[in-house]
Amino acid sequence: MGDRIDIDFDQLSDDLKQLAQASEQAAIARTGDEIALLGLLRLLEELHSQIRDAWFQDALPTNRQRLYALLRDIELSGGWPHIQRMRLRALLAQLELAEASQGNDAESTSDAGDAEGNFSVPD
Repeated sequence: MGDRIDIDFDQLSDDLKQLAQASEQAAIARTGDEIALLGLLRLLEELHSQIRDAWFQDALPTNRQRLYALLRDIELSGGWPHIQRMRLRALLAQLELAEASQGNDAESTSDAGDAEGNFSVPD
């Protein structure tokens, strides 16, 4: 994963560009800190829920023509917005890969063992 968020800024209004850039800076400032990044994701999810429940639902179309236009926009612009949660299996798979990588690193640096089959344990 790169250090930059992949967003087409040309399609955004100025206030949304600022919001995207502020979100990106918040994520970059928390790089390597899984707890802080999780907090940021929780905040974004809460904001998403509040916008959906407080403003979006009130703005839903009240006639067929506007409903059709909304559905058409959703279809053409990439679907319904949602915040996808990381699946537990994907998280566990990443953890297993990291552990396997650390195990391979330890094996490559340890002794092959002596004639009696005793192995040295790295400090």
